[in-house]
Amino acid sequence: MELQDNKPVVLITGCSHGGLGHALALEFASKGCHVVATARSKRSMKDLEHDSRFFLHELDVVSDESVKNCVANVIEKFGRIDILVNNAGVQCVGPLAELPLSAVQQTFDTNIYGALRMIQAVVPHMAARKKGKIVNTGSISVAMPTPWAAVYGASKATIHSMTDTLRLELRHFGIHVTLVVPGAIKSNIANSAVANYSKMPEWNLYKPFEDIIKERAYLSQTPKSTPAEVFARDTVAVLLKDNPPAWFTTGQFSTIMAIIYHMPNWFKDFIAKRIMKG
Repeated sequence: MELQDNKPVVLITGCSHGGLGHALALEFASKGCHVVATARSKRSMKDLEHDSRFFLHELDVVSDESVKNCVANVIEKFGRIDILVNNAGVQCVGPLAELPLSAVQQTFDTNIYGALRMIQAVVPHMAARKKGKIVNTGSISVAMPTPWAAVYGASKATIHSMTDTLRLELRHFGIHVTLVVPGAIKSNIANSAVANYSKMPEWNLYKPFEDIIKERAYLSQTPKSTPAEVFARDTVAVLLKDNPPAWFTTGQFSTIMAIIYHMPNWFKDFIAKRIMKG
């Protein structure tokens, strides 16, 4: 049965502790929303399990069955999904010419197809109600691709393009679509990236660059990176507006990267080389 209150029901993917999804879940809850926090394992959201503001659900976005099961259970429990936040994502670090295709496929399956699976599962429900919001998480790395992170950047560039199209296609059904573009935000993404990096084969051509390739995972994680709580506060405030913007960016480097995006390639290459030299 559908809830009788007007509190938004928010479904968020990728809510493991230490990530942006977890921070967003806490912030949405603080604003009185019904929050469905999801992750591949409930153990990764253990700190939320005794908090009545959250409905925890295991969800693997690379599985069609898992996605359909989650969406069906949420609608059965709450009667609706008002906001879908596609946050689940993985980093992939390594030289593009030597990365195993299996690692590339895994990244795309999570970052691109995972978001699309969620969208295709939720849109029919929102369209029937002529109401809803879909939020896709992009990245400022799209503005200026750097060495060793091509796969992640490509996956997020696809999300940017896909979101622009969805905004036009879903407008007829009363569904708002917003692209959130985080700057450098403190999170556990670097640790996850390094864990995946340890499974990579030994590089051949790029063996001399091994240390700097691994360091690329921590590029967004510096003492000056924006705290996840601050990112979540600013982002949720925007998303809960009646008419949220089509595009929202916040966090360290977000402004400068938006400017660099419009610069010529020779300038972007110059900046990227300086960054990678530390």
